[in-house]
Amino acid sequence: VQLQASGGGLVQAGGSLTLSCSAPLRTFSSYPIGWFRRTPGKEREFVAAIDKSGRSTFYQDSVKGRFTVSKDNAKKEVYLQMNSLKPEDTATYYCARTRSSTSLREARVYDLWGQGTQVTVSS
Repeated sequence: VQLQASGGGLVQAGGSLTLSCSAPLRTFSSYPIGWFRRTPGKEREFVAAIDKSGRSTFYQDSVKGRFTVSKDNAKKEVYLQMNSLKPEDTATYYCARTRSSTSLREARVYDLWGQGTQVTVSS
């Protein structure tokens, strides 16, 4: 079983993209899902996370007000709506599953990762 992130692409600064994370897990609704990103030469960084119910969300300060994470337990999908994109948002974006309900900003608590989708924002 693997998560699959999709929806990346090339967009101009100020534009929008919506990433999707498909997670065909039998107990999908039991897990929080996080989004992380990585650029070459940099550490993987936390972007956003959503709790198992979809009611609580968490964001990195630099994306607050621009990105929105949502969860559809019936479809077993998580979305990352990205608006007002900036060149510094360029990265490979990954979704991941955790069994933890705390420390959702920390990559170490996630045990199942997708393959990533590339987002490139041109200036």
